[in-house]
Amino acid sequence: MYLKTLLIIVLATAMTSCKDVNTNTQKATVNEDNVVEKKSTATYEDLEGNAISLSDYKGKRVLLNYWATWCRPCIAEMPDMEKAQAILENENYIFLFASDQSVAKIEKFKEAGGFNLNFIKFNGVYANKGVSSLPATFIYNELGEQVLRFDGGLKWDSPEIIEKLRAVQ
Repeated sequence: MYLKTLLIIVLATAMTSCKDVNTNTQKATVNEDNVVEKKSTATYEDLEGNAISLSDYKGKRVLLNYWATWCRPCIAEMPDMEKAQAILENENYIFLFASDQSVAKIEKFKEAGGFNLNFIKFNGVYANKGVSSLPATFIYNELGEQVLRFDGGLKWDSPEIIEKLRAVQ
């Protein structure tokens, strides 16, 4: 009995004292294109690796679209997203396009597609954001509160969608 108790105490101590303390905010990894990338602990970053947060856009209405280069509906809605972005350009909107793929892959897609969109890197897990399929688009008001959500591809420049986006308070 004594040996069993001692073993439990030793295991419990080992489990609670062996935490990996990491003070760095970046880790180096090799992506699918065999390019060494620094992994940021920030949830979002621009394509230059600078950490960004949705709170950086407080005071603006934000359209945040989760997408991927392999997602056909995501790509199909991008021309309409560009049109919606142009229609709403004077209405205090920022459009962000977040992918969890490598920065190199996002940049390659951006160059090939010729889209004039604000692509960012998402360093999280889609499921943790409540996203189970792509595309998924979240709309935040000027206070930073999520007020709308759209799942699946849409005709973003349609009068109905533009009206919904303009009505965001």
